[in-house]
Amino acid sequence: MGADLMDGEPSSSDGPDPLTARERLSDRFDSIADRLTVALGSAWALIASALLIVVWATTGPVFGFSDTWQLFINTTTTIVTFLMVFVIQNSQNRQGKATQLKLDELIRALEGARNRFIELDTATTDELTHREQELVTVAESHPDGEVAEVDEEEPPTRDSTTRS
Repeated sequence: MGADLMDGEPSSSDGPDPLTARERLSDRFDSIADRLTVALGSAWALIASALLIVVWATTGPVFGFSDTWQLFINTTTTIVTFLMVFVIQNSQNRQGKATQLKLDELIRALEGARNRFIELDTATTDELTHREQELVTVAESHPDGEVAEVDEEEPPTRDSTTRS
């Protein structure tokens, strides 16, 4: 199992859909990131942080407000902030992707919906601006909410916006 798993190749004794070591590590990180995001976004985490600051501030006179005393809180907060950027970004990326997939499924399932909207997450800014204006125009022309036919004019593409 050891050598096969390190190469990313399943061994014959693994189940029908074995995970590589990288996939297992990624899944483990995702799970930890989700739990940390929830835990550190709680009232208890805020209280613990405030308590740490109070304890740190009250120990200032004991340590003579030394450079080491100041360095402790600076280093601690810098490291925690640095690590939390990655944890929060991981959770946000996955939540954003899940939301996007749900919206894509709704677009795909609705009769009359334009499937090309599913690909807008990879569109250029000009394409997004064009589609946004298109939808604003439709909404303004039909304030009562009635379904309107939409002009299928193509938005500007990367090729048409690139200068020679």
